[in-house]
Amino acid sequence: MKQVKLLSMAAIMGLIGLVACNGDDEDDDFLGNWIEQSEFEGIRRSNAVSFVIGDIAYVGTGFNGDEDEYYQDFWRYDARQNFWQRVDSLPGVGRSAAVAFAIGDKAYVGLGFDGDDELRDFYEYDPATDEWTRISDFGGSARRNAVAFAVNGKGYVGTGDDGNTLKDFWEYDPASDTWTQIPSLGGGKRENSLAFVIGNFAYVGTGSDNGALELDFWRFDPTILDDPDGFPWIRMTDLDEEDDYEIIRESSSAFTMNGLGYVVTGVRGSVTSSVWEYDPVTDFWTEKTPLEGAARRDAVAFSVNERGFIATGRTGSSYFDDIWEFEPFEEEDEDD
Repeated sequence: MKQVKLLSMAAIMGLIGLVACNGDDEDDDFLGNWIEQSEFEGIRRSNAVSFVIGDIAYVGTGFNGDEDEYYQDFWRYDARQNFWQRVDSLPGVGRSAAVAFAIGDKAYVGLGFDGDDELRDFYEYDPATDEWTRISDFGGSARRNAVAFAVNGKGYVGTGDDGNTLKDFWEYDPASDTWTQIPSLGGGKRENSLAFVIGNFAYVGTGSDNGALELDFWRFDPTILDDPDGFPWIRMTDLDEEDDYEIIRESSSAFTMNGLGYVVTGVRGSVTSSVWEYDPVTDFWTEKTPLEGAARRDAVAFSVNERGFIATGRTGSSYFDDIWEFEPFEEEDEDD
């Protein structure tokens, strides 16, 4: 008689669990919906900068792979009417990998790379007059791939690459037009990282140092700068703390909506379209619906009136001029 080998109950349950896990991986449904909006009207590009003043977003600078084409042009985006309009170009030289931040009704743009050298010049933009004014040069070294943000009426710029990877940070006071060095970011040096602001705190993380991706994530509290014994950087949950976190990356983009932060696209071995949502109250990350456009790196991202957008960027030698809006609490609409 032919003998049949019976599986143990433990083995059967293990096989059932394996099939269930594989099925979950293939059928992951994340919350969030992407809607493609009116294309950016400038030349396709990556490594641009963006800032928001009032109800209007601005996008400018960058490059599109031609080593002689580093851009100075700027464009305003009216999200309510969904249209683009060109404004005055940035003075100085065209550049990529610059930084930008906004304080009140003015914006500030500087640093970057012009194809030959890293830069340290900075400019103030007044949308009321559509004019740029040169301000004091950045207090640190000329660099590219830094991060910038504004909190409580001051601007902050740090990290990046000046030939070496950096972690220093500088504060800009628009009232006195001065730069002051503050305590450096905790953890490792980095470039191509990201920053976003929620309430009175800024958050900085991701990026790489000499090709190695950084996993630490930091909260910046500007009020601690007034305490000579305080340290303004507080380490939050690492970006690989949970087994299923896949947030570690470089050259990604970020925006905030409704008190939550969003990390979008970037590079982790290859370009990714993944999206993660950060809750500062719980210090917890949740994966959301991936970008429905092409996976990319070096895009710009911004939020206007609690609406989040990502635009431009590149994948390999392909450069983009599309713009996508994210609805974080909607179900994915396959028809969008």
